[in-house]
Amino acid sequence: MQPTPLATCPCSVVVFASGRGSNFAALLKAQQRGKLPIRIRALLSDKPTAPALLLAENAGVAAAALSPRDYPDRASFDRALFARAAEFSPDLIVLAGFMRVIDAAVIDRWRGKIINIHPSLLPKYPGLRTHQRVLEAGDTQHGASVHFVTAELDGGPPIAQVRLPVLPGDTATTLAARLLPLEHRLLVAAVGLFAQRRVELGAHGVEIDGRVMTTPLCMTDDGMLAAN
Repeated sequence: MQPTPLATCPCSVVVFASGRGSNFAALLKAQQRGKLPIRIRALLSDKPTAPALLLAENAGVAAAALSPRDYPDRASFDRALFARAAEFSPDLIVLAGFMRVIDAAVIDRWRGKIINIHPSLLPKYPGLRTHQRVLEAGDTQHGASVHFVTAELDGGPPIAQVRLPVLPGDTATTLAARLLPLEHRLLVAAVGLFAQRRVELGAHGVEIDGRVMTTPLCMTDDGMLAAN
């Protein structure tokens, strides 16, 4: 799949992260190098001590954390978090290691504008412990997926995936370490589709260049996304 010329108007992006922020850092680096026509407007977190916040602050990106403990229930927290995101007028919200299930009503109001990166070949292994679950199942392949966020946990339609072989002697730790740089490349490539106004969630599923996809795009060795 050949890239189209970069959009003249940068795509406004808000990133949610709960941890170290390595996927956020990959997006930021791609933006700074001119590889993505995006403008990361903010990094929001549910963890006041998340290292991702410091990464954002050091890069001059607005950073803020809201604590779920300050709200009576999950829905109230989610409404407040997305209200904060809305202050930055995002075209796209990227969940990059954001470790919370979001209220369905909140997601519905942002349909088609939220994507998530998940360390498995969805629909396999939604949720946690994906690397260990791959090993326990005896799978020969592992990978990561970027998908639209819906009310179902990690159940939204996949946009793109990357695969890697499970090697003899692999552990959950070694699998995770080998997959992480591929996750970074996959997320940058998928966000690039949004930045070029090429992908959307239509009435009948994920659409690329106006055509409904039947299978997720696959990332090739050169970091490009291609149809299976």
